[in-house]
Amino acid sequence: MQGGSNQLLTPEEVAQWLKVSENTVKNKYRTWGIKAQKVGRLLRFRERDIVAYLEDHYG
Repeated sequence: MQGGSNQLLTPEEVAQWLKVSENTVKNKYRTWGIKAQKVGRLLRFRERDIVAYLEDHYG
């Protein structure tokens, strides 16, 4: 079973977690293959998708 929850994170929260800028997250998430959710016009990321990305790339 994959780690992480279904909690939605803002780009700012993901940036803090990954130690990069918020703009980097917004510009690179597609390149990195991280799935994003749209909530209205806002971009959100599921915690489990970030955990999966980190495990796949930095395991």
